[in-house]
Amino acid sequence: MPYTRRRSHPYETRRARDRAPPSAKEFTVSSASSTPTVAVLGTGIMGSGMARSLLRAGLSVRVWNRTRAKAEALADDGAGVHADAGEAVRGADVVLTALNDGPSVSATLDAAAPGLRPGQLWLQTSTVGPDATVQLAARATELGVLYCDAPVLGTRGPAEEGRLTVFVSGPAEARERLAPVLDAIGQRTVWVSHEPGGASRLKLVANTWVINLVGAIAECLGLAEGLHVDPRLFLDAIAGGPLDTAYLHTKSAALLTGDLTPSFAVSTALKDTRLILEAARQAGVRLDLTEASAERFARAEAAGHGAEDMVATYFAGRAKQ
Repeated sequence: MPYTRRRSHPYETRRARDRAPPSAKEFTVSSASSTPTVAVLGTGIMGSGMARSLLRAGLSVRVWNRTRAKAEALADDGAGVHADAGEAVRGADVVLTALNDGPSVSATLDAAAPGLRPGQLWLQTSTVGPDATVQLAARATELGVLYCDAPVLGTRGPAEEGRLTVFVSGPAEARERLAPVLDAIGQRTVWVSHEPGGASRLKLVANTWVINLVGAIAECLGLAEGLHVDPRLFLDAIAGGPLDTAYLHTKSAALLTGDLTPSFAVSTALKDTRLILEAARQAGVRLDLTEASAERFARAEAAGHGAEDMVATYFAGRAKQ
């Protein structure tokens, strides 16, 4: 079916504000209401990065993680570390969850429930897919908290530097209250809708682009190796042209230097790819490239690369079939 441009776009896109690079940010504290207390539940790659961005913005931050050591690493940055999720959220203005999947978020919410209060804002930044988002929203309603479906686009670096793009579906009344938090963690906020689910659907579309792009990078470098072509010749050949991207050079550098410290791990990419494929199946859409990406991620994980950066899907080209 041909694409038809709409007269008006249903989404509203706004930059959080015109801002300098993270190292040059200036924040003005005018009142207690402008500096909400944020409870960050989940301090892995993304959660810890967002927590540091919030602290750098001058917000009060409490952190909790199932593995306490990951939360304690933020104490030197000024975060209050809590052993109990319910205690971490008690009295906080905003609860931010940054966990791996829907079941993890649900279990954490149950653990935090004794400390939640009616009207509290819940900014749910994990990529859990549309189905889990609807279930979490229903649970939020039961608990009386205001649920904002808010998956983020970006990896370790943008999370640590406050340069994420945040997709948000949530009640209009949450916008002003969330502004200091969104401004601290992201360079751009895309308000998708008032109802939960819209932001999660947009995130799956964006992740489809990222997942297939990294697979293309891995395959190009794998073919270069197989054909005895210096991969740097390929990178130089397209540098500066219409096919060039900064992401290509970043991910290629990770492979060529052997530094596969995860910005976005293979196992996490596989989880997100499966969410994409399930959503596509329900929508009656066939995604051949994404199916292939899922197979490559699964092979790379089986070969022992699950905890490495997602570009380690490269090794699926050498894994036994």
